[in-house]
Amino acid sequence: MRIKVIDSHTAGEPTRVVVEGGPKLTVKGARAVRELLQKEDWMRRSLILEPRGHEAMVGACLCEPEDESCVAGVVFFNNTSYLNGCLHGTMGVMVTLAHLGKIGEGVHKLETPVGVIEAELKGNGQVTVGNVPSYRWRTGVAIDVPGHGKVVGDIAWGGNWFYLIDNLGPTVCLDNREELTDFTWAVMQALEKQGYRGEDGGLIDHVEVFGPPVAGVEADSQNFVMCPGKAYDRSPCGTGTSAKIACLAASGKVAEGEVWRQAGILGTVFEGTYRALGDGRVRPEVTGQAHVTGLCEWILDEEDPFRFGIGANAAGASEEKERSEVETLAAGPKV
Repeated sequence: MRIKVIDSHTAGEPTRVVVEGGPKLTVKGARAVRELLQKEDWMRRSLILEPRGHEAMVGACLCEPEDESCVAGVVFFNNTSYLNGCLHGTMGVMVTLAHLGKIGEGVHKLETPVGVIEAELKGNGQVTVGNVPSYRWRTGVAIDVPGHGKVVGDIAWGGNWFYLIDNLGPTVCLDNREELTDFTWAVMQALEKQGYRGEDGGLIDHVEVFGPPVAGVEADSQNFVMCPGKAYDRSPCGTGTSAKIACLAASGKVAEGEVWRQAGILGTVFEGTYRALGDGRVRPEVTGQAHVTGLCEWILDEEDPFRFGIGANAAGASEEKERSEVETLAAGPKV
């Protein structure tokens, strides 16, 4: 079996878009397709786990949208699960569709499992994404983190659930990425153990720490974002920037239309603004730059013990079930 993908990166964070092969999508709409992919799951593991992928890789499966105004539906996934939304990945999808000649510059709609978003493709790989409505749900939430003591942060929705921490923990800089990983992972585990969830009961699966930008980085702040699966975001994180803007708007620290420049751990920058929607909600617009990095045809050889990724069987699927899934579902649409 073969699966063709196009890889890109957005501000340093990779996106792998499936353009041919993969599961046969017997349903349409991003939400329904995500449910199908979660049930079968072999493509995510094959493309994202080693030896074909790595911890920071984010995949994207394009599908037929329910909303006919959308150019495509898209489902994002990473090394452990399926994501609600992903703005860096959206930017990667946009430059990939442009590379394929499917879209040109201008505004296009994409259907995600959490709603329709608009993305404007500009020159040189620049993309502005109008995100789903975002908001701060709780402020000043204190938790006890083993090894770190009391930590205080906000809980906010930006397309994923975030716990946002200002100026606590290790200094936010690339040299401290291991210490920041240990700190934010401990915070994420503490949130789960102590029963903290999003307003809808959703898992708070992103932890974001902020500090001042390091020398030479022109931004309003610099962040470190821990994602599900203990992988940190190489970019400033689009949904995380949306959650941050929602918190800043709620505190009156950034006005409607004002630009907030959010640097990531690599020093790359997303620019964000927002439009007020009422009831404490805002619609963020986040701008970044994505670049296509390669085209690849992955081979899933039946004799390869790691064709479904290293550790795939340990995740709960037998070799017989894996083979059945591929034989039944392999025939995904061409993009």
